[in-house]
Amino acid sequence: MTAESGGRKLTVGILGGMGPEATVDLQRRVIELTPATGDGDHIRMLVDCDPSVPSRIAAIIEGSGPSPAPALIAMARGLVAQGADFLCMPCNTAHHYFHDIASQSPVPMINMLEIAAERVHRAQPRQRRVGLLASTALQITSLYEPYFQARDKELLYPAPQTQERLMDLILATKGQQQQLPADILGDAAGQLIDAGAQCLMIACTELSLYTAQLQGLPVAVFDTADLLAREVVDRALGCGHL
Repeated sequence: MTAESGGRKLTVGILGGMGPEATVDLQRRVIELTPATGDGDHIRMLVDCDPSVPSRIAAIIEGSGPSPAPALIAMARGLVAQGADFLCMPCNTAHHYFHDIASQSPVPMINMLEIAAERVHRAQPRQRRVGLLASTALQITSLYEPYFQARDKELLYPAPQTQERLMDLILATKGQQQQLPADILGDAAGQLIDAGAQCLMIACTELSLYTAQLQGLPVAVFDTADLLAREVVDRALGCGHL
Protein backbone atom coordinates (compact mmCIF):
# COMPACT_ATOMS: atom_id res chain seq x y z
CA MET A 1 0.00 0.00 0.00
CA THR A 2 1.04 3.61 -0.46
CA ALA A 3 0.73 6.53 1.90
CA GLU A 4 -1.98 7.94 -0.39
CA SER A 5 -4.46 5.31 0.80
CA GLY A 6 -3.35 5.56 4.44
CA GLY A 7 -1.74 2.11 4.31
CA ARG A 8 -4.99 0.27 3.54
CA LYS A 9 -6.95 -0.79 0.53
CA LEU A 10 -9.86 1.50 -0.26
CA THR A 11 -13.39 0.16 -0.62
CA VAL A 12 -15.21 0.75 -3.89
CA GLY A 13 -18.96 1.26 -4.07
CA ILE A 14 -20.49 0.07 -7.35
CA LEU A 15 -23.75 1.55 -8.62
CA GLY A 16 -25.00 -1.48 -10.54
CA GLY A 17 -27.95 -3.22 -12.07
CA MET A 18 -27.67 -1.34 -15.39
CA GLY A 19 -27.61 -4.13 -16.43
CA PRO A 20 -27.02 -6.90 -13.88
CA GLU A 21 -24.69 -8.95 -16.09
CA ALA A 22 -22.49 -5.92 -16.78
CA THR A 23 -22.26 -5.32 -13.03
CA VAL A 24 -21.06 -8.88 -12.40
CA ASP A 25 -18.65 -8.54 -15.35
CA LEU A 26 -17.01 -5.50 -13.72
CA GLN A 27 -16.55 -7.40 -10.46
CA ARG A 28 -14.96 -10.29 -12.34
CA ARG A 29 -12.58 -7.93 -14.13
CA VAL A 30 -11.56 -6.23 -10.87
CA ILE A 31 -10.82 -9.62 -9.29
CA GLU A 32 -8.77 -10.76 -12.28
CA LEU A 33 -6.75 -7.52 -12.36
CA THR A 34 -5.98 -7.49 -8.63
CA PRO A 35 -2.52 -8.83 -7.73
CA ALA A 36 -3.50 -11.31 -5.02
CA THR A 37 -2.07 -14.45 -3.45
CA GLY A 38 -5.04 -15.02 -1.13
CA ASP A 39 -8.49 -13.74 -0.18
CA GLY A 40 -7.10 -10.93 1.96
CA ASP A 41 -5.29 -9.32 -0.97
CA HIS A 42 -8.48 -8.65 -2.90
CA ILE A 43 -10.47 -5.41 -2.97
CA ARG A 44 -13.62 -4.92 -0.95
CA MET A 45 -16.49 -4.18 -3.30
CA LEU A 46 -19.82 -2.88 -2.03
CA VAL A 47 -22.33 -3.52 -4.81
CA ASP A 48 -25.87 -2.21 -5.16
CA CYS A 49 -27.15 -4.18 -8.14
CA ASP A 50 -30.58 -2.61 -8.46
CA PRO A 51 -32.32 -3.36 -11.79
CA SER A 52 -35.30 -1.23 -10.73
CA VAL A 53 -33.40 1.99 -11.53
CA PRO A 54 -35.62 3.77 -14.09
CA SER A 55 -34.71 2.98 -17.69
CA ARG A 56 -32.07 5.22 -19.20
CA ILE A 57 -33.38 4.25 -22.63
CA ALA A 58 -36.92 5.38 -21.78
CA ALA A 59 -35.69 8.63 -20.23
CA ILE A 60 -33.11 9.62 -22.85
CA ILE A 61 -33.98 7.92 -26.15
CA GLU A 62 -37.76 7.62 -25.90
CA GLY A 63 -38.40 10.60 -23.63
CA SER A 64 -41.19 8.66 -21.94
CA GLY A 65 -39.75 7.68 -18.58
CA PRO A 66 -38.71 9.36 -15.32
CA SER A 67 -35.16 10.48 -14.65
CA PRO A 68 -32.97 7.81 -13.03
CA ALA A 69 -31.05 10.54 -11.15
CA PRO A 70 -32.92 10.34 -7.81
CA ALA A 71 -32.53 6.55 -7.65
CA LEU A 72 -28.85 6.78 -8.53
CA ILE A 73 -28.21 9.47 -5.92
CA ALA A 74 -29.95 7.34 -3.27
CA MET A 75 -27.87 4.35 -4.32
CA ALA A 76 -24.65 6.37 -4.01
CA ARG A 77 -25.57 7.60 -0.54
CA GLY A 78 -26.42 4.08 0.58
CA LEU A 79 -23.04 2.75 -0.59
CA VAL A 80 -21.22 5.56 1.22
CA ALA A 81 -23.19 4.82 4.40
CA GLN A 82 -21.96 1.22 4.17
CA GLY A 83 -18.34 2.32 3.96
CA ALA A 84 -17.47 3.05 0.33
CA ASP A 85 -14.39 5.28 -0.03
CA PHE A 86 -15.10 6.01 -3.68
CA LEU A 87 -17.79 5.16 -6.23
CA CYS A 88 -18.03 3.93 -9.79
CA MET A 89 -20.85 3.06 -12.19
CA PRO A 90 -20.44 0.42 -14.93
CA CYS A 91 -22.97 2.00 -17.29
CA ASN A 92 -21.90 4.51 -19.93
CA THR A 93 -25.41 5.82 -20.61
CA ALA A 94 -26.08 6.45 -16.91
CA HIS A 95 -23.12 8.86 -16.94
CA HIS A 96 -25.59 11.32 -18.43
CA TYR A 97 -26.44 11.81 -14.73
CA PHE A 98 -22.84 11.68 -13.47
CA HIS A 99 -22.69 15.28 -12.24
CA ASP A 100 -26.06 14.94 -10.47
CA ILE A 101 -24.71 11.95 -8.53
CA ALA A 102 -21.18 13.22 -7.90
CA SER A 103 -22.42 16.57 -6.61
CA GLN A 104 -24.50 14.77 -3.96
CA SER A 105 -21.82 12.27 -2.93
CA PRO A 106 -19.48 12.93 0.03
CA VAL A 107 -16.83 10.66 -1.55
CA PRO A 108 -15.22 10.85 -5.01
CA MET A 109 -16.77 9.12 -8.00
CA ILE A 110 -14.86 7.82 -11.02
CA ASN A 111 -15.93 9.44 -14.27
CA MET A 112 -15.70 6.51 -16.67
CA LEU A 113 -16.05 8.78 -19.71
CA GLU A 114 -13.12 10.98 -18.75
CA ILE A 115 -10.98 7.98 -17.84
CA ALA A 116 -11.75 6.29 -21.17
CA ALA A 117 -11.04 9.37 -23.29
CA GLU A 118 -7.76 10.01 -21.50
CA ARG A 119 -6.57 6.41 -21.82
CA VAL A 120 -7.37 6.39 -25.56
CA HIS A 121 -5.51 9.69 -25.99
CA ARG A 122 -2.44 8.45 -24.13
CA ALA A 123 -2.30 5.23 -26.11
CA GLN A 124 -3.16 6.79 -29.49
CA PRO A 125 -2.05 10.45 -29.32
CA ARG A 126 -1.81 10.85 -33.11
CA GLN A 127 -5.01 9.05 -34.02
CA ARG A 128 -7.88 11.51 -34.38
CA ARG A 129 -10.88 9.41 -35.45
CA VAL A 130 -12.41 7.11 -32.84
CA GLY A 131 -15.24 4.72 -33.70
CA LEU A 132 -17.79 4.43 -30.90
CA LEU A 133 -19.71 1.19 -30.30
CA ALA A 134 -22.38 2.19 -27.81
CA SER A 135 -26.03 2.80 -27.00
CA THR A 136 -27.88 5.24 -29.25
CA ALA A 137 -28.37 7.41 -26.15
CA LEU A 138 -24.69 8.39 -26.22
CA GLN A 139 -25.05 9.79 -29.73
CA ILE A 140 -28.31 11.58 -28.91
CA THR A 141 -26.77 13.31 -25.90
CA SER A 142 -23.26 13.74 -27.40
CA LEU A 143 -22.13 12.37 -24.06
CA TYR A 144 -18.55 11.54 -25.02
CA GLU A 145 -17.96 14.47 -27.39
CA PRO A 146 -16.67 17.02 -24.83
CA TYR A 147 -14.10 14.57 -23.50
CA PHE A 148 -12.76 13.63 -26.92
CA GLN A 149 -12.99 17.09 -28.43
CA ALA A 150 -10.86 18.38 -25.57
CA ARG A 151 -8.22 15.92 -26.78
CA ASP A 152 -8.60 16.89 -30.45
CA LYS A 153 -10.40 13.70 -31.42
CA GLU A 154 -13.51 13.09 -33.53
CA LEU A 155 -16.08 10.40 -32.84
CA LEU A 156 -17.58 8.22 -35.56
CA TYR A 157 -20.85 6.32 -35.14
CA PRO A 158 -22.27 3.34 -37.05
CA ALA A 159 -24.80 3.93 -39.81
CA PRO A 160 -28.41 4.17 -38.51
CA GLN A 161 -29.44 0.64 -39.53
CA THR A 162 -26.30 -0.84 -37.98
CA GLN A 163 -26.85 1.21 -34.83
CA GLU A 164 -30.37 -0.21 -34.57
CA ARG A 165 -28.92 -3.72 -34.64
CA LEU A 166 -26.47 -2.77 -31.89
CA MET A 167 -29.38 -1.56 -29.77
CA ASP A 168 -31.18 -4.85 -30.44
CA LEU A 169 -28.09 -6.67 -29.15
CA ILE A 170 -27.89 -4.46 -26.04
CA LEU A 171 -31.57 -4.99 -25.21
CA ALA A 172 -31.35 -8.73 -25.92
CA THR A 173 -28.39 -9.00 -23.54
CA LYS A 174 -30.30 -7.21 -20.80
CA GLY A 175 -33.16 -9.65 -21.35
CA GLN A 176 -30.89 -12.72 -21.69
CA GLN A 177 -32.18 -13.48 -25.17
CA GLN A 178 -30.11 -15.59 -27.53
CA GLN A 179 -31.85 -15.22 -30.89
CA LEU A 180 -29.65 -12.50 -32.40
CA PRO A 181 -26.74 -13.21 -34.76
CA ALA A 182 -23.40 -13.41 -32.99
CA ASP A 183 -21.56 -11.10 -35.39
CA ILE A 184 -23.45 -7.82 -34.88
CA LEU A 185 -20.64 -6.12 -32.98
CA GLY A 186 -18.00 -7.32 -35.42
CA ASP A 187 -20.00 -6.05 -38.40
CA ALA A 188 -20.42 -2.63 -36.79
CA ALA A 189 -16.70 -2.46 -36.03
CA GLY A 190 -15.80 -3.30 -39.61
CA GLN A 191 -18.10 -0.59 -40.94
CA LEU A 192 -16.53 2.00 -38.64
CA ILE A 193 -13.04 1.04 -39.78
CA ASP A 194 -14.16 1.31 -43.42
CA ALA A 195 -15.52 4.79 -42.60
CA GLY A 196 -12.10 5.90 -41.35
CA ALA A 197 -11.99 5.01 -37.66
CA GLN A 198 -8.36 4.72 -36.55
CA CYS A 199 -9.26 2.99 -33.27
CA LEU A 200 -12.45 1.72 -31.66
CA MET A 201 -14.00 2.11 -28.25
CA ILE A 202 -16.65 -0.17 -26.77
CA ALA A 203 -18.71 2.29 -24.75
CA CYS A 204 -21.52 0.05 -23.54
CA THR A 205 -20.90 -2.47 -20.79
CA GLU A 206 -23.39 -4.88 -22.38
CA LEU A 207 -21.35 -4.82 -25.60
CA SER A 208 -18.23 -5.43 -23.52
CA LEU A 209 -19.48 -9.00 -23.09
CA TYR A 210 -18.89 -9.63 -26.82
CA THR A 211 -15.33 -8.39 -27.24
CA ALA A 212 -14.20 -11.76 -28.60
CA GLN A 213 -15.86 -10.73 -31.88
CA LEU A 214 -13.28 -7.95 -32.28
CA GLN A 215 -10.12 -10.04 -32.18
CA GLY A 216 -7.76 -9.62 -35.10
CA LEU A 217 -8.93 -6.18 -36.20
CA PRO A 218 -6.35 -3.89 -37.84
CA VAL A 219 -6.94 -1.10 -35.29
CA ALA A 220 -6.66 -0.87 -31.50
CA VAL A 221 -9.84 -1.63 -29.53
CA PHE A 222 -10.49 0.00 -26.14
CA ASP A 223 -13.16 -1.26 -23.76
CA THR A 224 -14.64 1.06 -21.14
CA ALA A 225 -15.45 -1.88 -18.85
CA ASP A 226 -11.79 -2.90 -18.86
CA LEU A 227 -10.58 0.67 -18.38
CA LEU A 228 -12.98 1.20 -15.47
CA ALA A 229 -11.86 -2.04 -13.80
CA ARG A 230 -8.23 -0.99 -14.08
CA GLU A 231 -9.01 2.40 -12.57
CA VAL A 232 -10.88 0.78 -9.67
CA VAL A 233 -7.92 -1.45 -8.89
CA ASP A 234 -5.44 1.45 -9.15
CA ARG A 235 -7.45 3.63 -6.79
CA ALA A 236 -8.29 0.91 -4.31
CA LEU A 237 -4.64 -0.06 -4.04
CA GLY A 238 -3.46 3.55 -3.80
CA CYS A 239 -2.01 3.79 -7.31
CA GLY A 240 -4.56 6.22 -8.75
CA HIS A 241 -5.63 9.72 -7.89
CA LEU A 242 -8.84 10.51 -6.04
